[in-house]
Amino acid sequence: MFDTLSDRLSATFKNLRGKGRLSEADIDATAREIRIALLEADVALPVVRAFIKQVKERASGLVASQALNPAQQVIKIVNEELVGILGGETRRLRFAKTAPTVIMLAGLQGAGKTTLAGKLGKWLKGQGHSPLLVACDLQRPNAVNQLSVVAERAGVAVYAPEPGNGVGDPVKVAQDSIEYARSKQYDVVVVDTAGRLGIDQELMQQAADIRDAVSPDEVLFVVDAMIGQDAVNTAEAFRDGVGFDGVVLSKLDGDARGGAALSIAHVTGKQIMFASNGEKLEDFDAFHPDRMASRILDMGDLLTLIEQAEKTFSQEEAEKMASKLASSKGKDFTLDDFLAQMEQVRKMGSISKLLGMLPGMGQIKDQINNIDERDVDRTAAIIKSMTPGERHDPTIINGSRRSRIAKGSGVEVSAVKNLVERFFDARKMMSRMAQGGGMPGMPGIPGMGGGPGRQKKQIKQGKGKRKSGNPMKRKAEEAAAAERKAQGGALGLPSAEEQKNFELPDEFKKFMG
Repeated sequence: MFDTLSDRLSATFKNLRGKGRLSEADIDATAREIRIALLEADVALPVVRAFIKQVKERASGLVASQALNPAQQVIKIVNEELVGILGGETRRLRFAKTAPTVIMLAGLQGAGKTTLAGKLGKWLKGQGHSPLLVACDLQRPNAVNQLSVVAERAGVAVYAPEPGNGVGDPVKVAQDSIEYARSKQYDVVVVDTAGRLGIDQELMQQAADIRDAVSPDEVLFVVDAMIGQDAVNTAEAFRDGVGFDGVVLSKLDGDARGGAALSIAHVTGKQIMFASNGEKLEDFDAFHPDRMASRILDMGDLLTLIEQAEKTFSQEEAEKMASKLASSKGKDFTLDDFLAQMEQVRKMGSISKLLGMLPGMGQIKDQINNIDERDVDRTAAIIKSMTPGERHDPTIINGSRRSRIAKGSGVEVSAVKNLVERFFDARKMMSRMAQGGGMPGMPGIPGMGGGPGRQKKQIKQGKGKRKSGNPMKRKAEEAAAAERKAQGGALGLPSAEEQKNFELPDEFKKFMG
């Protein structure tokens, strides 16, 4: 969603990198480019003005101080100001002292409230809570049934006493759900309310009545990140009509200009708390302003990548794989292990999305977007077409075996050959890294081995000075060497007699006592 903004900002900072010092003209030109980039990304005009003013004021201080590395300094300022307009620090859910905690979802129809209720329920369950989803959208056709299906997929409970489709009182359903949650020991209640295609009095009144009936601990405003400037107007209308405590962005995986989403926290004064960036129930997490700013500036999001890896990989399994790679040049690491690792990575999400979290990946964005996720499935099919013996020791795979494996997995024979060769190369590289050897072709890293010590082994021993084959010439060279030694050697050091009679000057004698 923020690719265009990211590209424009990267191009702007690239122009600064060649400059040794910053001038007022450089700041004005940079501010103009950033302003255009933000406006093109659909960021609200008041937010752009406030943002540019802050950046220019802080950058002017760099001119006065004649700071070095102007590009890095400006990137740092822009990053900090982006974090500011996105809400500053991460805002956490407030839980009630006495269960259940009530969370009410509000927003327009089509914003994704019902699906988001399931995502939030799954996320809360993963945090150790026992959530209950409540179907209070009794207007939209099939909304109650949709929530029931989503709740089942998320593995959480649902309270839906009314069939919906215009039948039932949503305020009474919301009231009754609190007592139901207490009796069944649910500690969080997520209330899914009805929406409209636009702001109207009936919608606001119903939302306000539900709010008054259940006294929610958190009212979350769900906004479609793709609807542009209208997102800000809708947010202001809900803030004034019903009131909300935090914002949830849905459809962040879209390709529309998402700058309006950046404006909401600044315009409404309410922070973004969660973000939904995919269709799966797992594509949902707490919103971190610093990480989002880092992504926009193509500085990666390694913290989120690490968190996803920790959710997917167990510590015990990781240590087991590391020990296999570290022992006997990695020969204990088999194709079965390789397949298991590959399937674990797939659970973390799409390969393109994972690579996009690495710093600097914006420069090869087109290549990342063109990655065929089905290649992983083809690789898995090839490995599964092998016998247990072939997976354990791929060196036994000869021409006839390759042909059989290719037929079994529906690929060309060359694909099987390439996979085995890539596996050996990858195993060798990972084994070297596991043993502290660093990346092949890379200089050694302190504390990781493969550095100076490894390089020393590769340095050939220098040959001693060659002696002439002419006896007369060799005798003359030996006589000259003996004379140099007597006079203090080739380096001009004092001779043995001079060293014996050497005394320190009087000043040094006093100093040495």
